Amino acid sequence: MNRERRKQAQRQRRHYRVRKHVRGTAERPRLSVFRSLQNIYAQIINDDEGRTLVATSTLAKDLRDTVKKGGDIKAAAAVGARLAQMALAAGIKKVAFDRGYRRFHGRIKALSEAARKGGLQF
Repeated sequence: MNRERRKQAQRQRRHYRVRKHVRGTAERPRLSVFRSLQNIYAQIINDDEGRTLVATSTLAKDLRDTVKKGGDIKAAAAVGARLAQMALAAGIKKVAFDRGYRRFHGRIKALSEAARKGGLQF
């Protein structure tokens, strides 16, 4: 149990370290990514107002049918492309990327690259 507590504390420190530098505004909202073992979630947040502007995940109705498995790189790319599509429709072009406490590789990287291909700038 002690080892698990230490890992959790390290994870929390990493998360605070990232969030200290990444802040969403009206001009440049924050693109926050969370991944679990089965799914991946992404949302664009205006931290000044505390509002979520756009959100999607592998559990969304339009992606649930196209993605077989929600926890792989293909699913993350589909979520990134769909999020970019929704953001551009809402008039959002520039975002600040918030990876949370996760490293920038694998599913997180696939989501960000798909969002960039979709037209988001960060």
